[in-house]
Amino acid sequence: MALFAPAPSQAQLWTWTKEQLTEYTKAWTGERFPDGRPKVPDNIIARARGISQEEITINWASPAAGAPAGGGGRGGAGGGGGRGTPYSQYEDGWFVLHPEKKMVGRAVTCVFMPARPDLDAVVMAKTRERGIQSISNQYCLDQLQPGDVLVVDLFGKKEGGTLVGDNLFYYIQTATKGGGLVVDGAIRDLEGISEMSMPAYFRHAHPTAISGATLVGVNVPVRIGNVTVLPGDLVVGDHEGVAFIPPQLAQQVMDTADTTHVHDEWTRKKFDEGKYKSSEIYSTPRDPALLKEYQDYLAKRLEEIKKK
Repeated sequence: MALFAPAPSQAQLWTWTKEQLTEYTKAWTGERFPDGRPKVPDNIIARARGISQEEITINWASPAAGAPAGGGGRGGAGGGGGRGTPYSQYEDGWFVLHPEKKMVGRAVTCVFMPARPDLDAVVMAKTRERGIQSISNQYCLDQLQPGDVLVVDLFGKKEGGTLVGDNLFYYIQTATKGGGLVVDGAIRDLEGISEMSMPAYFRHAHPTAISGATLVGVNVPVRIGNVTVLPGDLVVGDHEGVAFIPPQLAQQVMDTADTTHVHDEWTRKKFDEGKYKSSEIYSTPRDPALLKEYQDYLAKRLEEIKKK
């Protein structure tokens, strides 16, 4: 893995060029930011605020198209159909700031490594060639735009692994318009941060300042727990955990969630009638007439949702 771009005149932190970012996210065919990062549409981001982690299919299939391999969601109504090796885009085990708030946005990624003097010296020399006098955690923050979620691999570091305190947390909130933060590491000034409204996910809180960590990559693939995150992934967090949805699958995930919502709606209507045992209705009606009723109801409600 090369830490720096190959051309000496363009030496920099390990970061994908626009062409590389486009190539490695070529399954996304929609709009992009000027640097090549996929730009999931605002309407998809808005829809994602209404879905749960159970409705985000977290078992995916590789390679190529990567249709979700699992089904179900919360109501068990989804269909499978994915092929290939399943993998997960969900990570939990966080301290969650404001668990009542849904976090949704587009990933900006940064990766740190444990400090090593010879590596640090090269990083600093190369960045100064570009007129950047200091490379620190703030370099990540300065890349943020409205609607972003900052996703940081800080190798789970606790003491000295504090990406931000309350002042820089406030900057993230301002720059992203309340997007969010996911850091596989720590934060500090938790008392002050808790008063701010932006959602955040972190492994630890610790009073020390950041130290012993070198920023080596910006808007490149990062590892968050057992998940690979790419720049432009749709990040969805709630009180359970965080999902990182490949942008080319975001529309499909939202559509599947709509189907699950309608399935749950119809199921509960039938339960309210008090005429059926649970196994006669859930998850798939046994009686052909009831199944037809459900299918008609589903088609009607999905059309209404589509118009809305």
